[in-house]
Amino acid sequence: MGSLENVRVFTQSAIRIEGAGETVAYFDPFSLAAAEAAHDADYVLITHAHYDHLSPEDYARVAGENTVVVAPASMAGEIAGLGAAATHLMGAGERIELPGICVEAVPAYNVEPERLGMHPRENGWLGYVVTLDGEPTRYYVSGDTDQNPDNEAVGCDVALVPIGGTYTCDPHQAAAFVNVLRPAAVVPTHYGSIVGTYADLDAFAAEVDPAIAVIPKLER
Repeated sequence: MGSLENVRVFTQSAIRIEGAGETVAYFDPFSLAAAEAAHDADYVLITHAHYDHLSPEDYARVAGENTVVVAPASMAGEIAGLGAAATHLMGAGERIELPGICVEAVPAYNVEPERLGMHPRENGWLGYVVTLDGEPTRYYVSGDTDQNPDNEAVGCDVALVPIGGTYTCDPHQAAAFVNVLRPAAVVPTHYGSIVGTYADLDAFAAEVDPAIAVIPKLER
């Protein structure tokens, strides 16, 4: 998979992926610096309603006049306030094809007892599997989740998964999850700011199967 130069992680789980045809998709833009206000988003995909994933201020920094939003159907009210050119609300298991992007919605929720109330399954929050510009590479952006019966069979080439613990998988659980998914590469997220440390990154990388490339994008 190389170094995945088309993938950036900013803060927490704020992700930018660019396709070969220059389609640009952001996921959960959050805490972006003024210098990162590119207004270049063709699509913004929101995984859930927590402030570090749905940030209207940061949406405004990446959005342009024609930006399209994809979000969970349960978030219709919150998403309406963004003023996007168009909005597509999805439920788990749904798939949509839009110009330059194909999106599959995957349930994202906690199962570990200590965090069951943080991302409940009944909220209908999501992760996404996307392909861009007709390329075969499948990117799985998991959202805030634990490994669960609905996401452990996701087929992907690149997985972007949280490792910070407290609200999501800790580094050991995240490594176990990735070893089940078996992508070619994994980009860890959700550490180095609100929760999770760079020591968690090291612990995660040590436990991922060596056949899976671990490609950190958050600078130390």
